Amino acid sequence: MDLTILLGLTITFIVILITKKFQLFIISKTCSKKQLPFPPGKKGWPLIGETPSFVSSPKKFILDRMKTYNRNAFQTSIAGETVAILCGPAANKFIFSNENKLLKFWLPYSVSKALAQQNANPNSNSYKMADEIAHKFLKLDNIQKFVGTMDSMAQQHLDTFWVPSLQVKVHPLIKEFTFELSYRVFVEYFNPNLKSLKELRDPFFEFIEGILSTPLYVPGMPYYKALKASKIVQEKIFEMVEKRKNKMGNDDHDHDQIDGDLLGRFLMVRDEDGSCVSKEDIARVIVGFIFASFYTTTTTIAFTIAYLSKHPHVYDKVLQEQMNIKRSKGEGEQLNWIDVQKMKYSWNVICETMRLKPPSPGGFKEAITDFNFAGFHIPKGWKIHWSAYSTNMNPKYFENPEKFYPSRFEGSGPAPYTFVPFGGGPRMCIGKEYAKIETLVFLHNLVTKFKLKMVNPNEKIFYNPDPIPVDGLKVHLQLHS
Repeated sequence: MDLTILLGLTITFIVILITKKFQLFIISKTCSKKQLPFPPGKKGWPLIGETPSFVSSPKKFILDRMKTYNRNAFQTSIAGETVAILCGPAANKFIFSNENKLLKFWLPYSVSKALAQQNANPNSNSYKMADEIAHKFLKLDNIQKFVGTMDSMAQQHLDTFWVPSLQVKVHPLIKEFTFELSYRVFVEYFNPNLKSLKELRDPFFEFIEGILSTPLYVPGMPYYKALKASKIVQEKIFEMVEKRKNKMGNDDHDHDQIDGDLLGRFLMVRDEDGSCVSKEDIARVIVGFIFASFYTTTTTIAFTIAYLSKHPHVYDKVLQEQMNIKRSKGEGEQLNWIDVQKMKYSWNVICETMRLKPPSPGGFKEAITDFNFAGFHIPKGWKIHWSAYSTNMNPKYFENPEKFYPSRFEGSGPAPYTFVPFGGGPRMCIGKEYAKIETLVFLHNLVTKFKLKMVNPNEKIFYNPDPIPVDGLKVHLQLHS
């Protein structure tokens, strides 16, 4: 055989051999990446997935699937997305500590659109300015200044809507109070215009009703109504921005009366180039803050009242703590931050309420890269959900989890990452202190004024996915003598 041909065949054989070895290497690497299985579970119906079950019965949804598939992780389909639900304190720690590393914040598009978030540009200067101002505004050193306002508003609300009645529907009344307070703090602190408040409140309540419904943009459907109402809310905020700008331009104003609320802060701040926060970003933050503050605190306050009315011995301990604070105040003297810090048992009661009736069932993230958790593979692009119910109702972390027992929060309290009503990590709820103060101040005024008794201790609760009492939580009132 010619030496040239022999050499050519040898080289060809070597090339084929190297190619085969390289292919086997690639295949082995690919297999090693996929050697872990996806979390077990099912996707449900086309398009809607298991969204209706998740929204209407979140506790049962989570606990049943943890039992059926895996106690650490399972997969489902929510809002048209494949979702891995990671469960337990290890999952909470993993999710909160990997923000912007393996995961990023995510909202279903239908919710994001209703909350005026869908067109936001996180890289814009206006977006960054808005978020920086908002975070500073909700820091404790600023929020504690509102304790007196919260106190006087709670007194006025109870005297106007509760005192004249022998029986009230707690849930709708608390919605009115928490919305008005949010409006004062975020939109118009000094001399609030009640007409403007109502014009914002009515469409806001309407869009809240349909924001988490099946996202069908069809006339007459709840989500269609929610988006129409959301647009009205944004337009109302745009109008308020222009009115405030004109007022600031025409009046000799007191600086403190301009930045008393969040809207004023937005309008006063300029960056190095003289640019200001856009009206779209102002609306984005204010809509988000009002939604988060009034929606979740309404749930917490309402169900705290329900539990107090059903557990007289707990009510008596809260009353004793709050009366000690009240006796330390002078006639007409308002509560302050020091008083709020003394409400330790009352806060335990509120925490136990949030454990049993979470104001938010959890949070969503998006995987920004492939990762493994608890023996399962999670691909990039999958959505991730952490659930309050996976720990709150687990007897391993909370003995007799169905029992209302506030004293479980005494001392060092629950184990780390088992009770996270405000999330954790870089995306921990920035309104935590606002919610805590508002809830405690309202509770102080309520128990020092009334004895409470549930009309129907077994009133049914439906979920959307937050708990909502079917009949508004009817309560008998009796003024303290």
